[in-house]
Amino acid sequence: MRTSTPPHQPPADGASAEDAAERRLREAEERLKEAIEELQRRQRSPPENLHPPCDHADESCVANAVGNLCQSFLLSYGIRVGIGILLRAFKLARLKSYSSLLDLKQLVSEKDLIVREEACRIGLLFGGFTGSYHALRCLFRKLRKKETPANAILAGAISGLSILSLDDSSRRRTLALYLLARLAQCTYNSAKSKNKFHLWGSHWSHGDTLLFSLACAQVMYAFVMRPESLPKSYRDFIQKTGPVAAPVYKAVRECCRGSPVDIASLSAYLSSRKRNFVGKLDEFPAIIPCSIIHPDTESCLVHNANAASATFRKTFPLYFSLTFVPFVFLRLQKFMDAPVRTCWHAVTGGVRSTTFLSSFVGIFQAAICMHRKVAVKDHKLVYWLAGGMAALSVLLEKKARRGELALYVLPRAADSLWYILVNRHLLPDIKNAEVALFCACMGGIMYYLEHEPDTMAPFLRGLIRRFLTSRISNPGSPSTRNASYTYLHTFDAIKKPQAQDNGDTDTTSSSEKYNLESIPGL
Repeated sequence: MRTSTPPHQPPADGASAEDAAERRLREAEERLKEAIEELQRRQRSPPENLHPPCDHADESCVANAVGNLCQSFLLSYGIRVGIGILLRAFKLARLKSYSSLLDLKQLVSEKDLIVREEACRIGLLFGGFTGSYHALRCLFRKLRKKETPANAILAGAISGLSILSLDDSSRRRTLALYLLARLAQCTYNSAKSKNKFHLWGSHWSHGDTLLFSLACAQVMYAFVMRPESLPKSYRDFIQKTGPVAAPVYKAVRECCRGSPVDIASLSAYLSSRKRNFVGKLDEFPAIIPCSIIHPDTESCLVHNANAASATFRKTFPLYFSLTFVPFVFLRLQKFMDAPVRTCWHAVTGGVRSTTFLSSFVGIFQAAICMHRKVAVKDHKLVYWLAGGMAALSVLLEKKARRGELALYVLPRAADSLWYILVNRHLLPDIKNAEVALFCACMGGIMYYLEHEPDTMAPFLRGLIRRFLTSRISNPGSPSTRNASYTYLHTFDAIKKPQAQDNGDTDTTSSSEKYNLESIPGL
């Protein structure tokens, strides 16, 4: 009988051979990891004759700068034109001219939609800043042969000259003061995070409401007593939103200053109203009565309710446009994924913001009428206090939006105060001072954006990065992580094989094996 051949037995040193192969593989990986780390160290500290690599390896520096300029120009231009078209559509719908919504000649004609020059100037502002900033960053890398915070500061400051595309000095000043407030916010947050400075009261839950109230108090005082200190567009917006006519505000202003009231213009206004004014107009009145402030109705309560409802109807299209159009342009993919949800959020956001503004107008008018019920002489401080009281309506807004509104109104209040102090010769009148201030603030803003982004408000940080197309070389950001970083990250994520139990079978699980296919390029 033929004996069967016994199965093949592995050599006695088979286990040691596998251990040796595994050990060699680990050693090779350690050497590769050390080589990659050395490569990263050399990239962070390049030789003196080399400059740090730019973040656009697939295109030249000039092409990158021009591409960013064109993209930011078209984005900002499109947002401004889109808001203008939507407001025009609301106006046609309010006039019940629904067929005109389908008539492009009436919807987007240059006669009725005058946004071309303004949209171009806004496009040049954002596009010019973006393109020049990227170009200067690349230039400073090559000239200085190193990447330091000074590069971002200098590039941001020089690129800030794009504000010259705005021809209105008051708008430039308002924008510069807005950035100054944002820069102060970043500086404070940076100092607070490093335990270097802490402002008393910054932990208050309603500190943003207090700041908004102080800013609104100054703005409403300036609107009534010093309207020339506010930008014309902002002054016209307040005048159209409120229910009191301009001749009445003029009479109030003259009354508080002790000047003679322009009876002719006031009489012409009162004669044009529905109700006939009963009473005698005094050239030097102690106070302008409610019968002149709201001549169409005797009831102050009815007047305030009508003012709030009229404000809601007039401003809802504006707030809806400001909510809907920027979201569509800046987050087009999200809008395409959920258009109904986006429209719903735009409607609810517009209703909430419009309710806040309507309440502001109603409270302001109520405070003025209440003063006339208890006082016999007017005083300019009343309008400062009324503005502060009306600003409490900001509590209707979301918590995150209150701070944004406070930082929006604060520059306008500071602009008004600046104008008054210069007019009284308490501050020097320096020509183009707003341009220098804007450039300095942009240098600081770009430093914080690149090196301390957590100190910036999420809204501002996201907006700037969106216009800069997210190509800024933020240290440690995913956009600047090259292949060597990916290799190291993959090596760290690999689980090391654990010690195997003694036995004849292979008990190594799939999670314990090296998966080299997960490393890019292998």
